[in-house]
Amino acid sequence: MEPTQPSAIHEIPNQYSIPWSVAFQVSWAGVRRRIFRSAITMLGVVLAIALLTYMFVTQNITESLVNTNDDALFILLQKAGVDPFSANRVDSMTILLITLSLITCLVGIINAMLMSVTERIKEIGTLKCLGALDSFIVKSYFIESSLQGFLGTLFGIAIGLLVAILIATTNYGRAVFTFFPGLAAVKSILIAAVTGLLISIVASIAPAYWAAKKEPVEAMRVEE
Repeated sequence: MEPTQPSAIHEIPNQYSIPWSVAFQVSWAGVRRRIFRSAITMLGVVLAIALLTYMFVTQNITESLVNTNDDALFILLQKAGVDPFSANRVDSMTILLITLSLITCLVGIINAMLMSVTERIKEIGTLKCLGALDSFIVKSYFIESSLQGFLGTLFGIAIGLLVAILIATTNYGRAVFTFFPGLAAVKSILIAAVTGLLISIVASIAPAYWAAKKEPVEAMRVEE
């Protein structure tokens, strides 16, 4: 009787790395299935980025009006509670407020993604039993968190910019549009966008890693 070849004993189907396009489709489907929770998660991003955008754009508009050296605008600035001689300095309390809101946003996304992983333990176990690699699990959760952060960032920027312009127009009238700091505002928006995306990416690392390291047998044993 011929000995069994080791290659025949250990032969398993080939496993392939799932492309990012497929991982994106799976993640987008997950967001749609849990639309309410995704909206709650995005709300934290929206509020934090809206506040950041509002602060930056308001600062840009104020500096632009101060640089005109127009006495009439100086009067309007003082009525709005702005000191024209210190308008170029950012208040430390404002920085603290923005920082706390961003940290809160980061913790909120991490918490939401960890809860999502906990809810889908059996789903993760099933995927791994079917041959899904750890890289696919990481990709799917990474993309899902990034999608929520991206959408939340877009809405936050739009809301923050709109509110900043409306309040500035109420205080300073048409001068806001006459001396609107377009380049500075675009720079502020880009900073807010990068900040929102970075928060989402950082928040997705721990949940994605935890999900990928779940053993299939352990995941399948969890009771619903």
